[in-house]
Amino acid sequence: MLETPAMAAKEKEKEEEAAAAELAELLSPAAGQAAREGAAEAALALSGDAAGRRLLAGQPAALAALLELAAGPSPPAARHALGCLVNLSAEPAAREPLLAALPALLGLLPGGPACGVLANLCRERGAARRVLRGLREGGPGLEPLLQALGQPRPPPQLGPLLCNLSQLPEGRRGLLDRCRCSVQRLLPFTQYQDSVVHRRGVVGALRNCCFEYEDHEWLLSEEVDILPFLLLPLAGPEEFPEDEMERLPMDLQYLPQDKQREEEPDIRKMLLEAIMLLTATKAGRHTVREKGTYLILRELHRWEREPDVLAACEKLIQVLIGDEPGPGMENLLEVNIPEEVEQQLQRLDQEEEEEQERWRREQEERGSTPRSEEPSR
Repeated sequence: MLETPAMAAKEKEKEEEAAAAELAELLSPAAGQAAREGAAEAALALSGDAAGRRLLAGQPAALAALLELAAGPSPPAARHALGCLVNLSAEPAAREPLLAALPALLGLLPGGPACGVLANLCRERGAARRVLRGLREGGPGLEPLLQALGQPRPPPQLGPLLCNLSQLPEGRRGLLDRCRCSVQRLLPFTQYQDSVVHRRGVVGALRNCCFEYEDHEWLLSEEVDILPFLLLPLAGPEEFPEDEMERLPMDLQYLPQDKQREEEPDIRKMLLEAIMLLTATKAGRHTVREKGTYLILRELHRWEREPDVLAACEKLIQVLIGDEPGPGMENLLEVNIPEEVEQQLQRLDQEEEEEQERWRREQEERGSTPRSEEPSR
């Protein structure tokens, strides 16, 4: 009987499952420490591709053994096991078994790999809610994570974890805890150069916090003074006339000639989105205008090349230089938009995104990017 491709694939699948089961046995405590260390290294290699992750995700005994090794006394085995768990946490089939072992994972915080595992799991809101509940039940909530920000080199994965937790209102409330000065601990990392992963996560968390418009006045006050931390990464080395310079916060005046803007376009966009959220209320718009934000945005617009960042910059500029909304619409986050208007706005946003993608492809084909013009004021 000739072997068909389907039969060959089925046979290969059985062989892979048998190998994964054998690996699970080698990871178990009965295999001995030396064998377990070798098996953890093999599991890490296997988790490097999607097929390997799916195989391991189907072995509950292997996941349990990896979690045990991750908290164990052998540094090599723990390192390999944690690396494997980080990879597995990106696999949908492994998420529920890993969440079931949440107490063990929380016990590994604030270590970097544990932050990485939980950051991957917390991409979904339901999982993020379970992690937040586990943090509250097991101790003082977000405090251990916030304390880790004070380390000489915080774990890079800490930023993404805080960002994903802050997608929930309860996560944002933890970061906006005024008694613990929580959000203030995030602010210095908007210009953190040692890790773009950590910086991106922190900026994302700050952007999410700005959805809480009840805290805008406090965030913009001297107690927090969030605006200069959002504007400084967007500022370049440009010199301003004296009358314009005096309108800027002290931290943005007389910047050095080698001052560099944030190099990552997605982070620049999140910074602009955070400022845009802070302009949702009339008081917020007044404060953002009074601190010379337009001047920084004007120079950014001259410099910027990324279409989606340019679009975000232009929208914010229009809010700052445009007329104030009419009565009853002062808080832009509370305005009720008719369904047909919302659908039209979504359609326009989609068309804008498609246009930007076409623009990007054309520039890639041409190998050049045209210089944008300054918006009119």
